[in-house]
Amino acid sequence: MDVTMQTTNSNDPSGYLAPGRYVDSDHPTVIAFARRVADPAMTPREIAVKLYYAVRDEFLYDPYYFDTTVEGLKGSHVIEAGRGFCVPKAALLAAAARALGVPARVGYADVRNHLTSKRLYDMMGTDLFVFHGYTELWVDGQWLKATPAFNRSLCEKAGIHPLEFDGSADSVFHEFDVSGRRHMEYVHDRGVYADLPREELLATWRVHYKTFSDWGQVAADSGADFAQEVGSAS
Repeated sequence: MDVTMQTTNSNDPSGYLAPGRYVDSDHPTVIAFARRVADPAMTPREIAVKLYYAVRDEFLYDPYYFDTTVEGLKGSHVIEAGRGFCVPKAALLAAAARALGVPARVGYADVRNHLTSKRLYDMMGTDLFVFHGYTELWVDGQWLKATPAFNRSLCEKAGIHPLEFDGSADSVFHEFDVSGRRHMEYVHDRGVYADLPREELLATWRVHYKTFSDWGQVAADSGADFAQEVGSAS
């Protein structure tokens, strides 16, 4: 599926400026982060690009830091923890954008990671990541997908292309890695939301992943290094 063709445009993006429970753009930590990274006087495009790279690289992508509590899924929690997986990192980017007046929403897709690590595959029982999180930002009259999950250092260690975002086109996962091997495959687009749909997300994970109830215990192993695992498998 070409996920770049699935963007849903809206003539009134103003409904995506208010704070949400998880896209907590009114949280002091989110506001401080957003204002440190970008100036509200910048254009929406400049703000979106600066925030994208800050969320992508200042906070490690860590699928083992798996906190699905209400607090754990908030964008502000990523700042406090210094890391997170795709769902809360997408919430943080949306929250920071809203804090600076750029309409933003969160979207989800099912993606198959052909290069997932053995440890993560054993934990999940599959290489299909259901409800992968991304962000949509309203820039120059259109919704653009931005995927801030994988930080640059992880990509360099794992041999995969870091995603770029210039504020004019969608930023979605690459189909192949730097060696030409199949990497990410978009399987199903689950649409966009004003705020993170926690109950729907958890219910869907319980259906797709038989081991879901054990993930918290597995993720508690702080010695896990996802980048090292993927790099070793390359």
